[in-house]
Amino acid sequence: MGAMKTRSSVGIWVNSVVSFVVFCLLDILDYLLCLLYKTADYLLEAEWKLCYCLSPKKLITTSRGNILLSHNSCESNILTVSPLQQLSGRSKIELEEISETLYSRPSLLSDLSKLSVNDLTKWLLNVTRSHSDFGEIKISKKRRRTMKSSFTVVEMLQGKIRPQNLSRQVSRWSDCDCGYCTCWNSTCAKDQSLFVKTQFPKANRGNEDVLFIHGFISSSAFWTETVFPRLSNSKYRLFAVDLLGFGKSPKPADSLYTMREHVEMIEKSVLLKHNVKSFHIVAHSLGCILALGLVAKYGGSIKSLTLLAPPYHPVPTTEAEPRQYVMKKVAPRRIWPPIAFGASMACWYEHISRTICLLICKNHRLWQFLAKLITRNNRTVNFLIEGFMCHTHNAAWHTLHNIICGVGSKLDLYLDIVRDKLKCNVAIFHGRDDEVVPVECSYNVQSRIPRARVKVVENKDHITLVVGRQVEFAKELEEIWKSSS
Repeated sequence: MGAMKTRSSVGIWVNSVVSFVVFCLLDILDYLLCLLYKTADYLLEAEWKLCYCLSPKKLITTSRGNILLSHNSCESNILTVSPLQQLSGRSKIELEEISETLYSRPSLLSDLSKLSVNDLTKWLLNVTRSHSDFGEIKISKKRRRTMKSSFTVVEMLQGKIRPQNLSRQVSRWSDCDCGYCTCWNSTCAKDQSLFVKTQFPKANRGNEDVLFIHGFISSSAFWTETVFPRLSNSKYRLFAVDLLGFGKSPKPADSLYTMREHVEMIEKSVLLKHNVKSFHIVAHSLGCILALGLVAKYGGSIKSLTLLAPPYHPVPTTEAEPRQYVMKKVAPRRIWPPIAFGASMACWYEHISRTICLLICKNHRLWQFLAKLITRNNRTVNFLIEGFMCHTHNAAWHTLHNIICGVGSKLDLYLDIVRDKLKCNVAIFHGRDDEVVPVECSYNVQSRIPRARVKVVENKDHITLVVGRQVEFAKELEEIWKSSS
């Protein structure tokens, strides 16, 4: 027993030390890629493209509105944003919707430069005691430096707080411009709505509606290729959306992909367009957060709420930076397990994640072709790859930070609405082997909503919770909807 505990401690220590070295190197790489992309953007698009990794120290006002910055204690902070333009039909942009994790992410290198020998020794000793704290050096707030870029955030906001014209959007050189990824220019630009896949009962006898919301870097195919065929003889009108920035839906370059934008686009594309008055919701992963946003707005219209792998990480009341706390939970900056390493690169490094999108998303047709050869044209693999790769870096980056880290840090408020103001059934499903969203997240939701029923499916992960058991899951959904009618 003692030997096993020792091996475990050594493993954690090795993982932590190697991770620290690797992510210090990634800090440097991201900075170099920043310079590279600025040059490439200027040469290929004849314009300097702004990013979130610069940190000038000055006060700015613009003709588009009053944007104030202060520089206190070596930190820049946005104080107010009062633009005159509209964003997605609004008269102003709410600063609360923009997560500071976009422009303020702790740098291991800057932390390391402030450490004394004693500090480093203490960290190396403490790292074996806490698996969750690895990679995050504990130093006093007075000495801690973070990577700030509020000046650049303001510049980016200036470019994004104008009315969106989807018919005039142009793909960036690093984004895919194939027919699938840009089909929204012709199919969705006319009414500026999301791509929605529908399935109605025969003879139009449906009297209940169901809205399906997919997860992060996915698409409506996650539902239409699995659950929809098993519900072809049901009485329900089914709606599966491609979220803003994903699949065949619009991918506006000037969008911040905030909660309000996502919810308003779903409202416009499904609820208003199809005259949906009351409905059931089925949501997966990221979609669970957006589903709770819809619940907060349409509480009285919700018949049932089914959440699959909800990414709910309760933030301690003593936590001063709730969004940073959630970001570290989602992407803990460690190289093992591999899913944590991938999430960390996508979340912490703007330019490394853009490079990943350049290699994978821009060339998704090649990867899909190779996958078809290897799997002998397996449709399941094909639609999963298609959903995983068909998005832009701008959409994924902003959605990850503004929704998963930003709104994810205040889900308590939305869950309390479901608990106190709604009477609908709440069902939660989670795969026991899910490494993307821990099973504890579903139990955290249940602790907030006692009436919620949690079902943990053995030997299933984040994807196979649905894919591979769609027949069983379709039956479970019909039972939920029937009991909620």
